[in-house]
Amino acid sequence: MKTNKTGSVGGMILPARLEVRYDRAFLIDLKSLEAAAMQKMNRFVFEDFFTTNQLQDLPEFQALENSGILYRFTIDHCIIAIEVIGQIIKFLRILPEPTI
Repeated sequence: MKTNKTGSVGGMILPARLEVRYDRAFLIDLKSLEAAAMQKMNRFVFEDFFTTNQLQDLPEFQALENSGILYRFTIDHCIIAIEVIGQIIKFLRILPEPTI
């Protein structure tokens, strides 16, 4: 999916042509959520995400280990993993947040 929305990666403004991709595992994870959670998550990843000014504004946004391209954040007790390479953001997984 391509969009003309302007966003940012790591505090840097992205070009107007941001490409967002969804990994097959992410889509399978999304479908496995209960109905209410799936609807809320659909709205976030397919609509609300594009209004985010900076990735650091996402709840609990952080890099995974020492990776310069893999990040995670949380939405409604779910951990969402993404890969950021240049103008491409790829949603990798969505998993329930572990309870401690």
